[in-house]
Amino acid sequence: MTRMKKMRVAISRTFFLRTTLAAKRAGLFSVAGLLIFCSAAVYGHQQKTAVTRLLFNSNTGSLEIMHRLFLHDAEHAASAVFGEKQDIIESPDSRALFGSYVVNRFAIALDVQGEPLQELKPHYLGEEIDGQYLWVYQEVPNFATSQVGKSLQLRVINSVLRDVWPDQSNLVNVERGGHVESVTFSVGADSLSVTVPR
Repeated sequence: MTRMKKMRVAISRTFFLRTTLAAKRAGLFSVAGLLIFCSAAVYGHQQKTAVTRLLFNSNTGSLEIMHRLFLHDAEHAASAVFGEKQDIIESPDSRALFGSYVVNRFAIALDVQGEPLQELKPHYLGEEIDGQYLWVYQEVPNFATSQVGKSLQLRVINSVLRDVWPDQSNLVNVERGGHVESVTFSVGADSLSVTVPR
């Protein structure tokens, strides 16, 4: 074999080895990236969190209550709570049943110092699916109008999904006049007070 031919063979072997090594590294990085992404997605989903928004709506005069839950969590919880598989996505009856579950684990009262708690009685409006979320709606008609300009303290109970997952975290945002106050229900928190922004 001539010297030139030996060099071409050596160069092509080196190129092949480098190309193969680069491809293996790229494949390894792709697999590692995919594993990191999947584990982050799984970990993120394991964090059970629901959000409730209490909005003092100056246009309607109502206190609007909007509960937002991950649809996947709602389906798993509904099956656990009601003892059989519930299809919240396809079945309006399952959605209504779960909506009833949510509103029966949420309560709100006006907390005026020196007086007994004045429980508010929100009306159940319904529920809907929006992307990956299940929304459950309630309202207290005329409450926002009757409380204009008043400094308010509310007592809130939010045990939604906490009977299924004790580490469930429920965030409650209270919004009035563009200002927001928040409280978080986590392990051990059954009833919390929140000062309504003016």
